[in-house]
Amino acid sequence: MDALPRLTAEQTAERLGVKVETLYAYVARGRLTRVRTADGSSFDPLEVERFAATRRRRAASPPGHSEGRPLMVIETTFALIDDGELTYRGRPVGELAGERFETVARWALTGEWDPAARFVPGAGLEAARAVAACLPASAGDRDRQLVAVSALAAADPLRASLDPAVIASATERLVAGMVEVVPERGTDPTSRATAAHDEHMGHGERIGLAERLFGRLSPTAPTGADLALLNAALVLLLDHDIPISTLAARAAASARATPYGVVVAGLGALDSPLHGNASRAAYRLLERVIAGDDPARAVADAVVATHGPVPGFGQPLYPDGDPRARILLGMLAADDRHAVVTAAVDAASRVIADRTGAHPNVDLALGAVALATGMGDDAGEVVFATARTVGWMVHALDEYAQPPLRLRPVGRYIGP
Repeated sequence: MDALPRLTAEQTAERLGVKVETLYAYVARGRLTRVRTADGSSFDPLEVERFAATRRRRAASPPGHSEGRPLMVIETTFALIDDGELTYRGRPVGELAGERFETVARWALTGEWDPAARFVPGAGLEAARAVAACLPASAGDRDRQLVAVSALAAADPLRASLDPAVIASATERLVAGMVEVVPERGTDPTSRATAAHDEHMGHGERIGLAERLFGRLSPTAPTGADLALLNAALVLLLDHDIPISTLAARAAASARATPYGVVVAGLGALDSPLHGNASRAAYRLLERVIAGDDPARAVADAVVATHGPVPGFGQPLYPDGDPRARILLGMLAADDRHAVVTAAVDAASRVIADRTGAHPNVDLALGAVALATGMGDDAGEVVFATARTVGWMVHALDEYAQPPLRLRPVGRYIGP
């Protein structure tokens, strides 16, 4: 561990959200260890992570001052996190993960359980593809999804309708369109996925959203287990408390933005290394371990590079471990073809468990799934955005029924 990269005092203070003077107070009290060199003090990044995960909350803020969490409590009617488990309308996500994503999504939007539900893109798809094709070569698949939302909105004459039935139908078309604008990576999706689809779902219905998305994220032909894995990821990411992207979506709905505007707001907030993009860093961490790098070195480098949490580990809502990660990593471990990725997950997890006590979260699972199935390091972002679009709309439907502009905060001036 002596050869691992270390954090400077400034980096450590930034990670902990404290002043440098407070950091040195922790050192004086023996709560953190520093090493003095000619270049200044340095800190073990994994010890800092352990301390960040376990230190007590700071004293209550002075009246009128907010540290940002929690800003407010928003009542929700779909997802519940209780006693370390996630449920959708009282049904454990572990049970729902084996159901077709479209079925669960339609149930979330309308309350109707339809095993035959299919999401089909509507008018505007060709325009959306054309707009996405105009993006520069540096654009990613989620960039294509973002611009596609505006193109699909322009083609919908009922885009401003707040009727729940119209919104639910528009959401299904939108999600299907967001998948279709991502370029194909492999062969024709129908011929490629038919056999795997039959193995996955046990019947001969035409291919669904997970099958189509797989062919746009991976050049490899999927097995039934691969499709079940991607489908489960979509279901598990559909909704989850009130993360920042959901808050943005609800704030837009509170101002009576159109459903498409709600999705644009959510996508904007999702585009963050601390939220929707976190699986990319987790993917790269696992990739290094698979390539033969020492797991402790790879983890420490990731902490130093991000000045933040170890990518893919820790979830404050699940102190004993993220159930979504357990489900996906369990499915991955059950497939011998993915033993190398599972071994990398285990190696990194041991380092983190020994040094910080943190458990894998859904971002690590997404990175592992993408790596195991031949997808790129940004695939988890696309899966996240595709699934969570349904969740944002579930929240928007709820918010549209509330008094308008109720989520507009009041600023408190503290300037000169």
